[in-house]
Amino acid sequence: MRIMCPLPTHESLVAELRELRRRGLPGLRHCTRDALREAAVAAGLCGGPDDEQTGIEELLGAAVRRLAGGHPVRDDDSCDPLARAAAHSFGIFAARRGVPGTDRRKAAAGVYGVTTERFRKSQEHDVVAELAAAVLAVAREAAVGPTDGQRAEVVTELTAPAAAAPSAYAAPSAGVRSRRPGARPATAAAAPAGRITVRVCPIEEVRDVDILVSSENTYLEMSKTFRPTVSGALRRAAALRDAAGEIVDDVLSRELGVWLRTHGRAGRPVRPGTVVATSSGALAAQGVRRVHHAAIATPVGGGDRYHVSPAVLGEVVRASFELARHESEFLSLPMSSICFPLLGAGRGGLPVETVARRLLDAIRAELRRDPSWAVVLVTPEESHARLLTAASSAP
Repeated sequence: MRIMCPLPTHESLVAELRELRRRGLPGLRHCTRDALREAAVAAGLCGGPDDEQTGIEELLGAAVRRLAGGHPVRDDDSCDPLARAAAHSFGIFAARRGVPGTDRRKAAAGVYGVTTERFRKSQEHDVVAELAAAVLAVAREAAVGPTDGQRAEVVTELTAPAAAAPSAYAAPSAGVRSRRPGARPATAAAAPAGRITVRVCPIEEVRDVDILVSSENTYLEMSKTFRPTVSGALRRAAALRDAAGEIVDDVLSRELGVWLRTHGRAGRPVRPGTVVATSSGALAAQGVRRVHHAAIATPVGGGDRYHVSPAVLGEVVRASFELARHESEFLSLPMSSICFPLLGAGRGGLPVETVARRLLDAIRAELRRDPSWAVVLVTPEESHARLLTAASSAP
């Protein structure tokens, strides 16, 4: 795992943000902005002087949205006050970009219901410091690349939870809604550490699992939102929408585009088995922290068909766990659970039995190395769930 671009220190960002807060975004060109430029370059939002100001403004907007939990920032009580105060302080709200500094500070103070002077001496320090941390987090997420997982020896076998024995597979977890008529109620508890749980539901309905893994093609171009694929479903579910339901931020596709540009892979394929992380967008409301995009499908025949090598599934599992461990430490995200769909069993054309065996072998090896993780295997088909549980119980 490595950082592709240098990142500034938190202290340097705080210093520059304090000056920028006073001058406002229109005065950015007159501010010291070395740290902000480094962060914007690392995030893939600018590449030189021509787009530097635009890139820094986009970076600040992304950082404010991060403070709001990945949601659009609104100036009402439904939005996190820290994000609202930051948006007012720096003129991020629409039609507030050119507002004088005194008026911006007054509006930010109003979020907390304090005087301007009280805000300046107290809350404003927290707002600037937290925004600087969010800027670094946005830049890190774009700059962190995947790593090649090392092949580990399978030592022990893990089976599905005992509670699933009567039906040979676990019921969906609490809070997971099924779209299928006659589906059983979601009553199973969250997956315990060191165990593999099989859930029957669409992956976009999984809740309270830190990481969802999506299957992508080797160009890391997600499926269209209307397609009945894992990639399309997650893209659709993670997108941020306005009150009318229109997509205002295609989060997963946008962040993958940033990664591709940052790593010089835009329009070029990555190696099969590459895993790239993005935020979870609107899926954060379901307790999902990250989405891992696994490049497994190589387009063939003019792009209307895909080839998936069974061997790549084990590589994806290892790379995803490695990336998860790195993010948990490097981004200070307390993650302990990960969910895999039946990678390659859809348009990839692999038999479900093959996918189940390959995934389970690799997952067992990872849980042997680190049993603190809980793993969920998800499929919307009950017949596939039975195959998964049978494979997990086989020697």
